[in-house]
Amino acid sequence: MDEPVRVMVVDDHPMWRDAVERDLAAAGFEVVAVAASGGEALVRFHATRPRVVVLDLQIPAPTGVEVTAEVIRQDPAARVLILSASGEQDDVLAAVKAGATGYLVKSASREELLAAVRRVAAGDTVFTPGLAGLVLGEFRRLAGGAPEDSPADAVHRPELTERETEVLRMVAKGMSYKQIADRLVLSHRTVQNHVQNTLRKLQMHNRVELTRYAIEQGLDEPAEEPGRG
Repeated sequence: MDEPVRVMVVDDHPMWRDAVERDLAAAGFEVVAVAASGGEALVRFHATRPRVVVLDLQIPAPTGVEVTAEVIRQDPAARVLILSASGEQDDVLAAVKAGATGYLVKSASREELLAAVRRVAAGDTVFTPGLAGLVLGEFRRLAGGAPEDSPADAVHRPELTERETEVLRMVAKGMSYKQIADRLVLSHRTVQNHVQNTLRKLQMHNRVELTRYAIEQGLDEPAEEPGRG
């Protein structure tokens, strides 16, 4: 039997923080810590090493964005799911650039939150509807100004298998693991394994970095239908 996912909840509003903690615990997650400020969050993260941090952006210093960056610096395998009242473009992009792998607005339902924590823990990216397109659009904008690879870059680029490239192309389009698995007629676990192998080869830590890389390589462009096998 799999061990429960270890989660920390960070929010400076006690009623909201307690409600999220209760919902997570009732759903079988192990809430190893709660915090009301950025400073408290970093101390407790270091002590408990949760798999997922459910984090509000507007907290006493350091900010949610700063906490996100420091959490990922301390433990690149950790996952940060932002749960914020703000759906503003600048807030979303700042959080993602800091390393967040999910972003929900607080109008999300209990079921949406629980599903998001599960997916983020499994390595997927999760965004409130409408925000995924915003993030992908920003990555494409940034990639549009990137210089083309030099011959040296091409020589040292890690070699991916045909299937890994196929999966990476779908990651670049913002598809979830489930969508990719359904499209390629593979198991969810097999898709996860392909993504993890690709992350290892590219020396990256999460799907946000992988998506940025894939778009920079033009893998979000239309391609032939995937083959069978």
